[in-house]
Amino acid sequence: MAAPPARARADYDYLIKLLLIGDSGVGKSCLLLRFSDGSFTTSFITTIGSSKLRSLKVAVGYKITSEGLMDAVSKLPLLEELEVSYCPLSGEALKVIGQSCPNLKTLKKNCEGYKRPRDESDDVSLAIAETMSGLRHLQLFGDRLTDAGLNAILDGCPNLEHLDLRQCFNVNFVGDLEKRCFERIKVVRPPDDSVRDYPFDATVNDVCSSDDDYSDVDIMSEDEFYYDLSEDGSDTSDFDPYDDYDDLLY
Repeated sequence: MAAPPARARADYDYLIKLLLIGDSGVGKSCLLLRFSDGSFTTSFITTIGSSKLRSLKVAVGYKITSEGLMDAVSKLPLLEELEVSYCPLSGEALKVIGQSCPNLKTLKKNCEGYKRPRDESDDVSLAIAETMSGLRHLQLFGDRLTDAGLNAILDGCPNLEHLDLRQCFNVNFVGDLEKRCFERIKVVRPPDDSVRDYPFDATVNDVCSSDDDYSDVDIMSEDEFYYDLSEDGSDTSDFDPYDDYDDLLY
């Protein structure tokens, strides 16, 4: 998709707020939440004033904090699908989200993958295991979880049907652990599985960095795409607010 005109970029914040608080069908069902320029902040979510939202997908928001995202998402008790890509989201924040969103069925948390040696952390996986027992679809691309964290997820999320562990290189995906996953879960994507269908840049880095280091907008793939926020869980990925930009703003 071609870049929006200069006027569109200048009025970007206003457009998003209009979509969030508008009474039209567009305002209630969908929202562009993918900002390669980092203009998205959690204030956009808290402006919504709706607790009926069922699907929230956010990508590449380097002005977002883990605490801010936690506070915003915890106000959406009917949420069934959450996707957070290249935005900071700690295990503690996920725990609060899991406790606040009991209907959550899909969680996608995408990070940059790193080669060994790298830091290990099961904070995210333990939060998921403890508070998201109803999950059916879990994607943890590039996460730092270990075998212990994966076993905790398998214990705490008995209804999993799809598990994506691509580039989770701390997981020793062999033997009993591998067998347990494939016996219980319909679709399993191991750490070394193909990333051809992954929509972001899946380059594996040599040095591990903090989960907060998401200021590089080159994470996005060349084929830019939109993420959405919806009340009914419908697919709004083809929605392009710039198609009707003038009608929305003027």
